[in-house]
Amino acid sequence: MATAAPPRAREQSRARDPDRTGYVERGGVRSFFEVYGEGEPTVLLMPTWSIVHSRHWKMQIPYLARSCQVVTFDGRGNGRSDRPPDLDAYLEEEFAEDAIAVLDATGTKRTVVVALSRGAERSLLLASSHPERVAGMVLIAPALPLPPATPRFRAMQEFGERRNEYTGWDKWNRHYWVQDYEDFVEFFFAQCLTEPHSTKPREDAVGWGLETDPETLISTQLAPRLRDEDGVIALLSRITCPMLVIHGTDDAVRPFASGARLAELANATLVAIEGSGHFPHARDPVKVNLVIREFVEQLRGRP
Repeated sequence: MATAAPPRAREQSRARDPDRTGYVERGGVRSFFEVYGEGEPTVLLMPTWSIVHSRHWKMQIPYLARSCQVVTFDGRGNGRSDRPPDLDAYLEEEFAEDAIAVLDATGTKRTVVVALSRGAERSLLLASSHPERVAGMVLIAPALPLPPATPRFRAMQEFGERRNEYTGWDKWNRHYWVQDYEDFVEFFFAQCLTEPHSTKPREDAVGWGLETDPETLISTQLAPRLRDEDGVIALLSRITCPMLVIHGTDDAVRPFASGARLAELANATLVAIEGSGHFPHARDPVKVNLVIREFVEQLRGRP
């Protein structure tokens, strides 16, 4: 049985409120969605890892909703969506099918998918399984099993091992998450937002991270995912829509070279955000928003 989202604290005021909200339900798990603006094509802002919910897109929503419809939803495990206890509930395929359910509920026939980090894999699954629903994809700092390896990769391989002490990426560990979840959340977002003057987005992200719990995140980590480059290539072989990759050159979570490799494999356009980390949409929103809008305009057939 899925655990319902806990009551939310009073939310800070928004630059733009949603025009419509609702829930979709699949297999007893409810996902909360929001709709902003109107016009074609619809832009679907996909959920990333369940350590945050859809408010991490808050710098994109008001701008993009000025010229088209924008749809967001909280990924299962955070925000106003349910927190199911089963590992299988956090398979990447489940997030992709949640996206289809949201598109159906909002009357969206085709969409431009925009994803951050872990949202890349579920977006590839969505585009490969339902090509008629995806007009194009923008993948920001994609977290896919592509070279080069990082210290986080070793920690992921040793996720279940107990340690005498936990420093650096060794904090990526199920036992430490239960022991000191708040410290892990603070460490992780410090790695995502390495740029100077990132206090506000870090504080936002830590607050969103504390809206879920270590047990839920452990389930998201243990659920099977793509394991290697061959798996990525297999998905890409079934995708024909235009694709854009945006990656910060100073990303401390997923190296820039990893995003460049995806762009090479997918024959996609690669946009480098100089000096940006793992959350360029939060620290360089003007650059990212303009690139996304240009991509959407090209799909409209406009000059």
